[in-house]
Amino acid sequence: MGAAEEKLAVAKLSVYSNCTLVILKLVAGFLMMSVAVMSEAIHSGIDLLAAMIARYSVKKSSEPADKDHTYGHGKYENLSGMIEGALIFVAAVWIMYEAAKRLMVREFEVELLETGMVIMGLSAVLNFYVSSRLMKVAKRTDSLALEADAYHLKTDVWTSVGVFVALALIWVTDIHLIDPVVAIIVAGFIIHAAYDITSRSAEGLLDRSLPEEEMRLIERVIEEHRSDILGYHRLRARKMGAERQVDVHMIVPRNLSVKDGHDLVDHLEREIRKELPRCVVVIHMEPCDAKCEECRKAPPPNQLMIEGADEKGSDCRPKH
Repeated sequence: MGAAEEKLAVAKLSVYSNCTLVILKLVAGFLMMSVAVMSEAIHSGIDLLAAMIARYSVKKSSEPADKDHTYGHGKYENLSGMIEGALIFVAAVWIMYEAAKRLMVREFEVELLETGMVIMGLSAVLNFYVSSRLMKVAKRTDSLALEADAYHLKTDVWTSVGVFVALALIWVTDIHLIDPVVAIIVAGFIIHAAYDITSRSAEGLLDRSLPEEEMRLIERVIEEHRSDILGYHRLRARKMGAERQVDVHMIVPRNLSVKDGHDLVDHLEREIRKELPRCVVVIHMEPCDAKCEECRKAPPPNQLMIEGADEKGSDCRPKH
């Protein structure tokens, strides 16, 4: 199974599991008259919508570049994360409103506690399994949309456990005030998740540079080829969904042939992609200054040996 097919498969799993949990929690919440359980139903409903958005964005982002999107569709995953974060925030505000209203009118009675405990326990177990699957695939394929979906479900695991504990305490102590208080605490967790997902998604939409450790990897690859180049500048990199884009200007000896320059660029691009998969590298080569002392003293540029390479130099290696 390819990366795109694997991403779509786990995205579908998330949709199906959330759909089941929404139905169970809504039915239980209405029967129990529990704002905490209802808040969990709304939370799962938002997770369902987020899972559907994630599935669409994963499918869309895997499409190749076209004439209208010449840089590909990677930012669909970032846009998906922004929408999911906004939806989660709205859900949290609604939960807080309902819980506060219940506190003001002092309506605390909760029924069918055992039923609610069973459903919350089932929700926690199912979401733990699905979120683990999502996170594993998200890390392997570097998918922000799937990672956001996994984070949603992981938050749902803890909130489900929290509601389970609250219902157990009500069952033991008969203090029904615990129900709306726990709902407000659940909403707090949800707001934190919304902020985290939204801020991380915005980084891709705003073309923020790659993390420092990834930039160091790129610099290390370039520095390892100092015998072939005289210097480099204007190194830039950004991330769009699961794809990284890198561009850099390199200074080379003036007497370097077009063929050797092309082979050197191909080699560097491959070496960078080894460190950072799914990376588009654009290298602009500049000749050194005519009065460059270093170029005058330097021996002729290294010849690139081609071992079984095709016309495009697909297997060229610098001869150090």
